[in-house]
Amino acid sequence: MRLRFHCQNRIGILRDIVAHFADYGLNVAHGEVGGEYGNAIYLHVPHLLNAQLATLRPELEQVPGVFGVRRVSLMPSERRHLELDALLSSLSDPVMSIDMEGHLVAANRAAGQLLGVRVDEVPGLSLDRYLPDLDLPALIRRNNARVNGLRVKLRETVFLADISPLHREQQSDVASLAGAVVTLHRADRIGERIYQVQRQELRGFESLFQASPRLEALIGEARRMAPLDAPLLIQGETGTGKELLARACHLASPRGQAPFMALNCAGLPESMAETELFGYAPGAFEGARPEGKLGLLELTAGGTIFLDEVGETSPRMQVKLLRFLQDGGFRRVGSDEETYLDVRVICATQQDLPALCTEGRFRQDLYHRLNVLTLAVPPLRDCLDGIEALAVHFIDRAATQIGCPMPRLSASAVARLSAYHWPGNVRQLENVLFQAVSLCEGGVIEPVHLRLPEVGRAPGLAGIDLDGSLSDILAEVERRVLSNLHPQHPSSRQLAKRLGVSHTTIANKLKRHGIGSEDS
Repeated sequence: MRLRFHCQNRIGILRDIVAHFADYGLNVAHGEVGGEYGNAIYLHVPHLLNAQLATLRPELEQVPGVFGVRRVSLMPSERRHLELDALLSSLSDPVMSIDMEGHLVAANRAAGQLLGVRVDEVPGLSLDRYLPDLDLPALIRRNNARVNGLRVKLRETVFLADISPLHREQQSDVASLAGAVVTLHRADRIGERIYQVQRQELRGFESLFQASPRLEALIGEARRMAPLDAPLLIQGETGTGKELLARACHLASPRGQAPFMALNCAGLPESMAETELFGYAPGAFEGARPEGKLGLLELTAGGTIFLDEVGETSPRMQVKLLRFLQDGGFRRVGSDEETYLDVRVICATQQDLPALCTEGRFRQDLYHRLNVLTLAVPPLRDCLDGIEALAVHFIDRAATQIGCPMPRLSASAVARLSAYHWPGNVRQLENVLFQAVSLCEGGVIEPVHLRLPEVGRAPGLAGIDLDGSLSDILAEVERRVLSNLHPQHPSSRQLAKRLGVSHTTIANKLKRHGIGSEDS
């Protein structure tokens, strides 16, 4: 039977309580002190009967400082052990505790299965038996701090080990080390776990806006290319959503449940880009982590790697990337070991890769390897027929984020958006509208709320479709001129005076193009 005594924390109280059990010839097998302030004593009396407790209870409650006695199902240490066992058993990763001699103290069920023993057979096993090339106690003493991602090989499987040192009491020096807790993560599943965390932010084709016929045609091409297990090259200006398109292609492919990792190659030093993509071996260079580092390729095993601004990769990186595209093999920085992976490569660029090949800045053989499937994302200025619907979408999102009622776009604001040249494309539109929602107080977004910098203005014919007849082309030019000037001259009379034509002419043209409202 297990008993809990609610009592005063005084010297000798435990002796006084136990003396009553001795008088009845009862052995106290185990005792613990608990409670927030040491105001509880737990005793395990194996042979105590209910009838004896009924007789003893009045005597025990007469002990000075004892306020109450009741039965409990578990001692505090037993409860902690059960809770810890349940917690460890629920973990799918192997977790084990070792002492400073390298012997196993405890392990969860997953670790026992990995080692090929029952959990109750774990205590006392030597870790050297399973990791002969790793002196873990020496590593713990040398670091005396948490080690993350140590690459180890156990039973022909590669793991990343997280090692947390255990100290006696509150000390943290090497002399107080009592052992460590080791958690093993399957190296080939690390990328999958990161991806599952990110997955809620990933979006498929359904979230890509298709209000413009050109965008709708692009999405149609992308849907047909997504399931094909071949390199994909996405071309387009900055801010056009190349990465969103790449993610959508990944999600719609047979690899959609596997990891998707992205690396922006722009501005990265050669050494950093190489270690980020391919990883490095333990002690590969000065300042490297002693356990080495997995590259994005290994984290993406079975999935898709997205290389943004691939045109800015160094010659050395281009060689290694070409090799990987040819046979799926590569070497980590500082390693002679060949690693082979199955990863789909999607690249994006805003540069003219054929021109870079001509200039000798990009390998022609790599370009042909990448240029198997291609998608060209049009700039926003070529998709202005869908800009109003896209703007409403971004306004709705911004209002939700800010926590305000959704404002509407005035006709003059729509005209202002349609007349702008959008050097930053969709990303710039989203940012401009977020700012407009934050500035708007009257429930209507007007041109004054649209902060559009006059930089990077496109040449006069940029974005104008020249495939139609001359009348169609001139009509588009006319529409753009009127859309651009109408916000500054919001009445047909003012605009007519600005352009030196009659009020009737301007009123008819505004009506024909659906700009503003006709004045009397």
